[in-house]
Amino acid sequence: MSGLEFRGVSVRYGHGAAAMVAVDAVDLVVRPGTTHGLVGESGSGKSTMARIAVGLAPMSGGSILLDGVDIASRDRAARRARRQVQMVFQDPLAALDPRMPVGASIAEGTVATGREYPRAQLRTRVWELLERVHIDPARAGDPPAAFSGGQRQRITIARALAAEPSVLIADEITSALDVSVQGVVLNLLRELQSDLELTMLFISHNLAVVRYVADEVSVMRHGRIVEHGATASVLAEPADPYTRELLRSIPVMGEPLDLALDGSA
Repeated sequence: MSGLEFRGVSVRYGHGAAAMVAVDAVDLVVRPGTTHGLVGESGSGKSTMARIAVGLAPMSGGSILLDGVDIASRDRAARRARRQVQMVFQDPLAALDPRMPVGASIAEGTVATGREYPRAQLRTRVWELLERVHIDPARAGDPPAAFSGGQRQRITIARALAAEPSVLIADEITSALDVSVQGVVLNLLRELQSDLELTMLFISHNLAVVRYVADEVSVMRHGRIVEHGATASVLAEPADPYTRELLRSIPVMGEPLDLALDGSA
């Protein structure tokens, strides 16, 4: 099992006084074999953290360590190690090529392993991955449009797993799904994390969802971590006012929404 560590990570866009700080000297440790929740409102910097971890956004400073290797550097060892960090995106329809059968999209993920599969072996591997995410392997030849939103998200998870990652980053992957479908995807993540001994960074604005999947949680605001700890402890007794505000925004079954928001419940 691998751990992922962000050390003094900063991301700035622009120069001088007009520069926008997206992430400001953040330290965050995702312990091996655990799921770490990263929560905050839109614009807090949490998705930027995901993007820099997989090389989709530039860093202004700091380092990102995977088993002691700084994967933010440009050398060959860093590029090889970075393949072990894979990301599942918020919008599965945008993440999948609409012209490509889902089986072919999953097969593309195997490229990151550095191995060349014979055709028959690759087909078997794709079918195994579809079964792993509870999709009928016989549908490998279907296009993304033939699947529901929840099924497409499970297919993007299968594609990420094709790269044989040690760390999986899930960025708001249930935010566009119905509540019942969210449960299916969240249960799948818990199953995969246990069966494959994955380390996971789970990013969401929804504390109720994070409560279900995460061992630890960090709360992010204005590019900084304002609170961190065991999920149960942070959500039971939040120390930071911003965390308490996020908790009050969670609707409570059977209570008027305004009471849940103003804290008078």
